[in-house]
Amino acid sequence: MLKIWFNHWFRTAYSLVELMKRGAEEPVYIIGTHSLEYSPIRNMCDEWYKEEYLPEDEYVDFCVNFCKEHDIDVFVPHRYMTAIMKNQERFDRLGVKLFSNDYRTLSIFEDKARAYRLLEDTGVNIPDYLTATTAEEFAEAFKEISKKYGSVCIKFDEDEGAQSFRRITQSGDPFTALHRYKGFSATYDEVYSALSTRESFDELMIMPYLDGVEVSVDCLKTDDGVIALPRFKGAGHIESLRFDDEILGMTSEILNSAKLEYPCDVQFKYLGDKPYLLEVNARMSGGLPMNCEAAGVNIPSLALKKLLGKPCPTPAYDKTEKIFSNVELPILIAG
Repeated sequence: MLKIWFNHWFRTAYSLVELMKRGAEEPVYIIGTHSLEYSPIRNMCDEWYKEEYLPEDEYVDFCVNFCKEHDIDVFVPHRYMTAIMKNQERFDRLGVKLFSNDYRTLSIFEDKARAYRLLEDTGVNIPDYLTATTAEEFAEAFKEISKKYGSVCIKFDEDEGAQSFRRITQSGDPFTALHRYKGFSATYDEVYSALSTRESFDELMIMPYLDGVEVSVDCLKTDDGVIALPRFKGAGHIESLRFDDEILGMTSEILNSAKLEYPCDVQFKYLGDKPYLLEVNARMSGGLPMNCEAAGVNIPSLALKKLLGKPCPTPAYDKTEKIFSNVELPILIAG
């Protein structure tokens, strides 16, 4: 029996666990942990534990000890993934295999500006961007980008899930703004005022706002090639799997330029009719189960085989365009 631990994954990982179980060639025993006692992922686990908050270094120690105490064979990290991979040799000594891209690759793609620099001389479309670490640098960068492109957005260089992303809107009547959904927007004055509260801050990226379709490409390197599933996001959560040659070409360039051996998610966004790279998430995406269902290919299961040293050739899968969506269904977690 193969013991697999998922730590602190987002709720859509419910389907990732299901896919891994479905395609396994031997019995799989899933252990899950989360700071939320009643995370939906709990339903897919054979054992479940509530995590306490720990600082990064202490959390790595906790993970090593947890693997030892529970005889873990495969650890699928999410919380503090980069710090865990930095300490890979500690898990290697226990015989624990880490289901993740390596530390160097993770650290490159956690740093968006560094990732862009890595790919600048390839065939990948990189959007114009400037960086700032002070409010005054932000003001100058905003002036330059807005003059050239009009609409501007910002995001801190190190960011997960676009939490710091903001589209900068024109300052206007604050009362009128109350009638509008704020979403991920902020006025220039709000951003400048917030940044001015710090003498300096972590690197902030200032870029043109790409107002076109977003594309999320779920990928896995196999023994003989690459599986790449481009998911075009539409209005009303209607999405499509579409094997666009330009998107696939840039995705191949990225995977060839970086050591992305395990599942990753490459994101593009259009400005007019030209797609630009947004970012690379060197982990499984929340939308991966939809792509797997549409194409008829089980990426989590294939990646597990690869991790265990088993043959992992590219299977035949459906490359016709598919239109699909994802519906939320109620599930009983406890009681």
